[in-house]
Amino acid sequence: MHKDSSPDVVVVAPDPDWTVQGEDLAEELYGLLRPLAVHVEHIGSTAVPGMAAKPVLDLQISVHELEEAEGAFTGPLADRGFALAPYRQDHVPAGSDDDPARWTKRLWTRQGHQGLDVNLHVRQAGSPNERLALLFRDWLRAHPEAVPAYARFKQVLAQAVPDLATYADVKDPVVDLVVAVAEPWARATGWQPSATKTARPAAHRR
Repeated sequence: MHKDSSPDVVVVAPDPDWTVQGEDLAEELYGLLRPLAVHVEHIGSTAVPGMAAKPVLDLQISVHELEEAEGAFTGPLADRGFALAPYRQDHVPAGSDDDPARWTKRLWTRQGHQGLDVNLHVRQAGSPNERLALLFRDWLRAHPEAVPAYARFKQVLAQAVPDLATYADVKDPVVDLVVAVAEPWARATGWQPSATKTARPAAHRR
């Protein structure tokens, strides 16, 4: 998860407009960055209906090669207010012996721009961190009964910690618990990342 030293973590009530904003931005970025951008998806808590969240859109761009994407994306994204962050490593779930090198990414952020702030996660297509982001989102979408409890946890946590780095460190193991429950669901339902992130025509994105 993205870590920062920003103080005053704020988790706000859900806004139905987040879904529209996330899908619109995903569509814009896909048009800007393809063909290197294989898929662009709205992920994270703002992509889950009814979920309280930090007022920041998280989007995921799937690419074949991170180094190639970094070189190609930096200019176009800078023109739209995005800055490349130094953070390049995702949290590896507890209990996993996976190679951390498989959990790398690139991260661009946009703050103080028109609309919500944005975290743009660029991950390799087929990587475990790309898959986890989609599974986490889709399990919560499929289990709305779990949304209030997770939302309440984040609200209490945001009031109890001094900064976003601590917030992320405490939240990561809880995300691991959700994923541990989501994996059997994925097997039972036949869920696959490829079924959730096919690029759609603009008329069908909403």
